[in-house]
Amino acid sequence: MGKSNLTRPSEFILLGLSSRPEDQKPLFAVFLPIYLITVIGNVLIILAIRSDTRLQTPMYFFLSILSFVDICYVTVIIPKMLVNLLSETKAISYGECLTQMYFFIAFGNTDSYLLAAMAIDRYVAICYPFHYITIMNHRRCVLLLILSFCIPHLHSLLHILLTNQLIFCSSNVIHHFFCDDQPVLKLSCSSHFVKEITVMTEGLAVIMTPFSCIIISYLRILITVLKIPSAAGKRKAFSTCGSHLTVVTLFYGSISYVYFQPLSNYTVKDRIATIIYTILTPMLNPFIYSLRNKDMKQGLTKLMHWVKCQ
Repeated sequence: MGKSNLTRPSEFILLGLSSRPEDQKPLFAVFLPIYLITVIGNVLIILAIRSDTRLQTPMYFFLSILSFVDICYVTVIIPKMLVNLLSETKAISYGECLTQMYFFIAFGNTDSYLLAAMAIDRYVAICYPFHYITIMNHRRCVLLLILSFCIPHLHSLLHILLTNQLIFCSSNVIHHFFCDDQPVLKLSCSSHFVKEITVMTEGLAVIMTPFSCIIISYLRILITVLKIPSAAGKRKAFSTCGSHLTVVTLFYGSISYVYFQPLSNYTVKDRIATIIYTILTPMLNPFIYSLRNKDMKQGLTKLMHWVKCQ
């Protein structure tokens, strides 16, 4: 697509992971199964938690919400990506692009806040086991859930409003497979100093708040676990945190690589890194939480047995 002198283009072109025609169908064959596995895996996690009374605890409550958000997260990105892989135009309207960006930012940050809520839950369970039911009561769980949704959506709304003020007067080709904030920002020819400052201040605060909660929670957990005299007790305490730590590492590791760098340094490598937290992490979450968790294994087995008996 050529150049234009529009302040607001009618559409953008999503270049995708590759612009070569021969790569489109193989990429479609890769990402369609990934999407289906992600949706089915997370739906099974939700159904297993809802159907097993032993899993009616705050930790699994947040896990079921995380699975729901992950389904929404990948659905914002992958279906449009699959359509574009089989399309010659690969176009996305301006309004659709901003909508996709809004929900991508909102659901991505909701993921991080839910991971923080799960870290707080593990901290209370290990450090204050006798007060766990009192501290992590229904009211506090609902409050954490409301914060996990409200803060990210307000954060996302601010970024979309700032993006909508930008002037686009160069190429309308986005070098990405969806409308991410950084690639769209690179197309603007107006000053985006305010936008970049907002990303590095308000955005950093929104991202670092849940991350700080996770770090502080696990430092307190580590201190408590090291005081346990038996090796078996230490292993049991750490085993309840292993799955969560794995997901946190995948999620924050890839995000920090992509976003905590200058806009001018955004490259093809960042597109590949983006796949990890936008597509692979939501797909791997059900496997990580089920394969390394005895209660989830039993819950899924019970669900499968119930399905077979129907």
